[in-house]
Amino acid sequence: MTKVVVAMSGGVDSSVAAALLKEQGYEVIGMMLRLWSEPGKEESNRCCTPDSMAQARRVAAKLDIPFYVIDAKDVFHKTVVQYFLDGYARGETPNPCLICNRQIRWTFLLDHALALGADFMATGHYVRKQTVGSQSQLLRAVDRSKDQAYVLHVLNQEKLARALFPIGDYPKPEIRSIAEKFGLPTASRKDSQDLCFLAGEDYRNFLQRNAAEMLRPGEILTRDGRSVGEHTGLANYTIGQRKGLGLASLVPLYVLGKDSATNSLIVGTQEELGSQQLTARDVNWLSGEMPSEPLRAEVKIRYTAREAEALVVPIEGDQVQVQFDAPQRDITAGQAAVFFQGDIMLGGGIIL
Repeated sequence: MTKVVVAMSGGVDSSVAAALLKEQGYEVIGMMLRLWSEPGKEESNRCCTPDSMAQARRVAAKLDIPFYVIDAKDVFHKTVVQYFLDGYARGETPNPCLICNRQIRWTFLLDHALALGADFMATGHYVRKQTVGSQSQLLRAVDRSKDQAYVLHVLNQEKLARALFPIGDYPKPEIRSIAEKFGLPTASRKDSQDLCFLAGEDYRNFLQRNAAEMLRPGEILTRDGRSVGEHTGLANYTIGQRKGLGLASLVPLYVLGKDSATNSLIVGTQEELGSQQLTARDVNWLSGEMPSEPLRAEVKIRYTAREAEALVVPIEGDQVQVQFDAPQRDITAGQAAVFFQGDIMLGGGIIL
């Protein structure tokens, strides 16, 4: 019998993934990670609260499958939390879910699954996989409003070969109906949207406690170097932000960028906001090969952004330049630019 480990979170999506695989005849094992929580806020990580763990155990018992909890606190802090802090220190706006999927879920957890003799690892991500010849492709979910292909651009052929995504063919309401049909206790559990280790708190408070040195005040400058005020710390601001700048100006001013070398916040008018191109580093192509020629693609510059038509031009090393057909307002260093052709996700990299 084919053995599959399901990465469980105590939520409805991973619970239904396990139930569907069990119904399809797989030998299913549930596995959950115990992640790092901030000192003084123990057990506050939303991915592994005591309630989440209890829910996952109840689901495993209902499905009559083994359930294991793996301690990942140290590796999670060293990789994901440190990535988050380092990104802000560079003046970026990092997306720690990307490094979590690459290093924690699809390396650390997958290694544990394989050590148990699993043939596959499954998650509750809304995404689909198909095989074309010897290649695995990642496709966007049927339910586009829930599609999570963006955060999985970090996978490669080796990982994809071991991956199952049982819920990508279903719309979210149907997932809840399936959970009810199986009698799963997570059927009506709410989705969690925030970064897990922030426990629903504003990231600025987390930075204040854990990296206060990066919240140093500094100058607010226009593009031509004119000083127009003082900021409270670069990490407190996001590209495109208008409110909360504390500036007196005849015209509305927006955050255009950050200069971490001089600890300066760059602002300008709405007309100055946005760009028609970006450069991305550490680009991962799911095929395993960088294209030899420029290609047309739809590009997402944030998890919640709409796709924009663009030309993706490979340049030296693992970088690409993306030339959009129309200016994009909120291109933000540290976020990912992810490339699609129709339903197929080609890959992506981190915006410089």
